[in-house]
Order: sequence, then C-alpha cells, then structure tokens
Amino acid sequence: MIVSNVSEVEKKELQGSEVKNAAMKVVISPKEGWEGYVMRIFEFGKEGHSPRHIHPWPHINYIIKGKGKVHIDGKDYDIKEGSYAYVPPDVLHQFINTGEETLELMCIVPEIGHK
Repeated sequence: MIVSNVSEVEKKELQGSEVKNAAMKVVISPKEGWEGYVMRIFEFGKEGHSPRHIHPWPHINYIIKGKGKVHIDGKDYDIKEGSYAYVPPDVLHQFINTGEETLELMCIVPEIGHK
C-alpha cells in the first residue's frame, strides 16, 4: 500500500534528440506493489513534446492540467484538463504542449513499457 503526493516524487528530465522540455515521475510501480503496471506523471513545459514513436504495448492517459495535442495513428486530437486517451499497441503517437503552461498527464503502461 502507498499513500503519498506527487510533489514528493523525484522528477527525471527526459533526454534525447526527439524529446523537448519533458520530465517524468514514476508514481506507482511493481516496487510499490502494483505488479505488471506502472503509473507515471509526465510534464511537458512550453513547446515541450514526447518523441513521435511506436511500441508494442498500449497506454492509458489522463490529462491533469494544461492543453495540447496528442498525435495517434496519423491524426492530431486536441487535449486539455480532463481529456483522456487510449493509445493502442503498435500505433504511432506523440504528446505536444501547445499552451503557455505545463501540460501534465498521467500515463499507465504495462511494466514492459516502462524504461
């Protein structure tokens, strides 16, 4: 069991040529007892984005704050606080902050999908 606050979780800045102004916090994982899954919080600063990528696992996303776009399988969708998205496996996708404030989202993936 775990009860905590996301403000107490270590933030890891994401690096790479295809990612910009992005950070991740691992909130719940097998380490905390949730076998097989990982819940992360991603933060994208102004003009920030994830890489446009494909992988063989799905993920579930919930937008906590901010606004942006999610690219899924060739189409862009507007997202904002309260939006959610299911990204199927093997589909090209990307999250992009289009607002002035931080785009913050929850992302749940199978353990194999967490690096």
